Amino acid sequence: MEYIPDMKDDVDSWEEVQLVYNSALKEIGTKLEILNDEFAHVHQYNPIEHIKSRIKTSESIVKKLKKNGYDATIQNMVKYVNDIAGIRVICSFTSDIYRIAEMLINQDDIKVVSVKDYILNPKSSGYKSYHLIVTVPVFLSDRILDVKVEIQIRTVAMDFWASLEHKIHYKFEGNAPEHIKRELVECAMMVSDLDAKMLSLNEEIKALK
Repeated sequence: MEYIPDMKDDVDSWEEVQLVYNSALKEIGTKLEILNDEFAHVHQYNPIEHIKSRIKTSESIVKKLKKNGYDATIQNMVKYVNDIAGIRVICSFTSDIYRIAEMLINQDDIKVVSVKDYILNPKSSGYKSYHLIVTVPVFLSDRILDVKVEIQIRTVAMDFWASLEHKIHYKFEGNAPEHIKRELVECAMMVSDLDAKMLSLNEEIKALK
């Protein structure tokens, strides 16, 4: 079932939301760490460089709800906001992105809600990343809740680009000067070329071994 918290009062309800979504992040984080350890054991190679996680702030959630025409209620947060819990997986190579996504999707208790492949289909800004919305079971003392988590998987180079793009977006409130937008797209193309060259070089090194 989808998580709908008991409405006792606003503070307790928001605290419960944080508890449940933090628990979901821990579940996904543990799965990723185990997969990374297993991969290192079998292939002598770690596909994951590092993992970042966060819970969206209540202010950010309310802003998103209002932007989409929904009332700012706890129920609407849970129902309509898919990225309350977010986890970002940073890899070395593009091939690792799809490998990690496949390993996660194949787990019996993970349910895929949606997939957006911005690597094969980049945004007009040049943004590249692989996005999954999944549900993971969170086991509480009296019930099991299926909780949504957004998972973003990208290379180190993609993450570096996205970090700068994010700063520019907020600095100019989404209206950056055209020449900056063009240069960002050019940088995204360079990042893509770099990822391709690094992957090719890595494959050559593995073949020589």
